[in-house]
This record gives sequence, C-alpha cells and structure tokens, in this order.
Amino acid sequence: MITLKSPREIEGMRKSGELLANTHIGLRDIIKPGISSWEIEKFADNYITEHGGTPSEKGFEGYKFATCVCVNDEIAHGIPRKNLILKTGDVVKVDMTVNLDGYESDSCWTYAVGEISEEDQRLMDVTHKALYLGIDQAVIGNRIGDIGHAIQEYVETENHMGDVRDLIGHGIQPTMHELPNVPHYGEAGTGLRLREGMTITIEPMVNLGTWEIRDKFVKEDGWEYFVSADGTKSAQYEHTIAITKDGPKILTSQDPEYDAKYRLK
Repeated sequence: MITLKSPREIEGMRKSGELLANTHIGLRDIIKPGISSWEIEKFADNYITEHGGTPSEKGFEGYKFATCVCVNDEIAHGIPRKNLILKTGDVVKVDMTVNLDGYESDSCWTYAVGEISEEDQRLMDVTHKALYLGIDQAVIGNRIGDIGHAIQEYVETENHMGDVRDLIGHGIQPTMHELPNVPHYGEAGTGLRLREGMTITIEPMVNLGTWEIRDKFVKEDGWEYFVSADGTKSAQYEHTIAITKDGPKILTSQDPEYDAKYRLK
C-alpha cells in the first residue's frame, strides 16, 4: 500500500528532515583526518536525541547504531567502527534516518576527508548532480522510471561511472521503508505514476568503476554491508522529498539557498 500524505503530515516530515539536515551540517566540522568513524556515530546520536528525535535505524532488523558510515569502496550499510581512522583523501558516506514526533526522514551525504583527488571530487560532483536530476523528474504525472532514467543517463552515458542497481530508494512514512521502490536506473515513461502526496527518497549510489557490487560481507556483529565489485570508490547523496502540486519539495535540505526552488511553502 502506498499512502498519500496530507499537508500536515508533510509538514511533520519537514520538521523531522530539518533535524536530520542539521545533524549533517554539524558533521561538516566533525569529519576530518584522524577521527574514527565511531566519533561520527557519537556526534549524530547525541545531536538527534538532544533535539528531541530518535535515530530510526537503531533497532531496525537488529541494527545497533544511529548511523551507517561507509568509507571509500564501501557502498552502503557500513557500521561505525572505533578502529576505522579516517585519513586524508578518504571519501565518507553517512546515512541516517530520524523520527521526530512520529514523522520519518532519511538522508545520506558524502564528505571529503581533507584534500581529495580530482577524480574523487568529480565522483562526488556527478553523484550530487545526479540526485537533483532525479528530483527534477519527481512531478505529478511522471513515472518512477523517469527518475531512474535521468540519473542513469547522466551517470553512465555522460560520465561513464557505475550507477548501482542493487540498492534503491523507497517510499517513507509512516515507517522508514515503504512502497514504492525507487530505482536509480530504468526507462523513461515506465513504472508507477507519481501522485500528489507521495513521499519518497531519491538516493543514487555511484561507483567510479563498475556499477556492480561484491557479494555481501558479514562484520563481526553479523551485520551485512556492500562494497564495489572492482574496489573503486563510491559516493551517495540522498534526500527525502514530497511530491506536491507545486513540484518536488525537499524535506531534508541542508542548503536552503541552493534548494530555493524546492522549498516547501
């Protein structure tokens, strides 16, 4: 079942998304060479709870943490680790889901650790733009395939990078994972038609090399994570958006000036 949200519900999700975005903004000053990925976890967990929210990932299918932290070739579901020390040139992805007063929001962002290579900066830039190309397609009357097609064309055809197929976006609210599924690849004009009141995540994951992922690995505590099949670095950007009569509205905006055309009125 896909639930269509009322303006009141979307406003609740926007407030949740604002808390999540502010957590990401705070991480800009935390992420630097020499810290462990566990320090990212501590900051995010404390910030979310001190501002009245709950990290939704904690307890989800047995997961123990507020964040997923992935470094370099790790694509998704990496756990924060005390023994993983960030170094200059690393690329770090931090994915979080927040519940505030019963409303969910979900966002992942990619951070450069110190000075990174031109190639890695291009990876981040392409992935970031791919997110917004997907968001531009999230309008009433379009189809899910229009989102994925716009992302795939830009990532693979124009920039010759790997557009990950195995991990996709999703609906959100009342729980963190709802229908519909939102792939970041596909054919224009295909798939579910988008309707006013849908709330979804768009979250392209892009590898410098192949789009394929290596088989699941199991960490010490039994949690599974994913890495690029050829060991190349990966980036991800994700927003929670609402589909409205005035176009797509970003509910997790970190930069109101940059996202001005997507601001919820």
